[in-house]
Amino acid sequence: MTNSINYKPTIIYEDENVLVINKPAGLLVHTAPGIKKEETLTKWLVKNYPEVKNVGDLPAQAGDPKLRPGIVHRLDKETSGVLIAAKNQKTFEYLKKQFQERKIKKTYIALVKGIVKNNKGIINTPIKRFTKSREAETEYKVIKRYKGYTLLQASPKTGRTHQIRIHLKSIGHPIVCDKVYTKKPDCPFGLKRHFLHAQSLELTLPNNNRIKLEADMPKDLQKTLIMINKN
Repeated sequence: MTNSINYKPTIIYEDENVLVINKPAGLLVHTAPGIKKEETLTKWLVKNYPEVKNVGDLPAQAGDPKLRPGIVHRLDKETSGVLIAAKNQKTFEYLKKQFQERKIKKTYIALVKGIVKNNKGIINTPIKRFTKSREAETEYKVIKRYKGYTLLQASPKTGRTHQIRIHLKSIGHPIVCDKVYTKKPDCPFGLKRHFLHAQSLELTLPNNNRIKLEADMPKDLQKTLIMINKN
């Protein structure tokens, strides 16, 4: 497959129903109003897998093109890691239901500011979007404590926009280099984006096989940890 975009996703797993990719940081998942020229994951999908063009939720307005072909869930532009796309409508509906019923386990790695005292915990703070507050739950556990920072594993049980970023900020430990939820973001050793990586997805495929799909931590995040450890 050929690709001209600067941020090329890599394929982790593929079969006749699903495509699982490692999304690089800096790549938008899908377009949005006012965003036309920027490369997106959905453009890459349609180019390399034309069958996904008509897969997904119905468009908001009759006649509008689908903005999210094949996309069942999303990652923020600067978040790297595992993302699954559906190749056909039946699989799309199947995966969507699994996400809604919380049968898909999502695991992220996050470096946060400060020393998290408890080795593990659950954050249940509701998240407000526009005028409506919705329940949200995130479990976390400490992987390693550094001088002034803590590396966490976070598992969101719900799928609210920016959930992990909002929840960690709410307990006084914002994600390192988060330029949206921190007034003065801490970006150690030249880190260019927030330190959040979707490490794995565990789910049951349409063929009933339970599978865990993982993406290695990118080099920029690895470098940051090495430098912090040396400091």
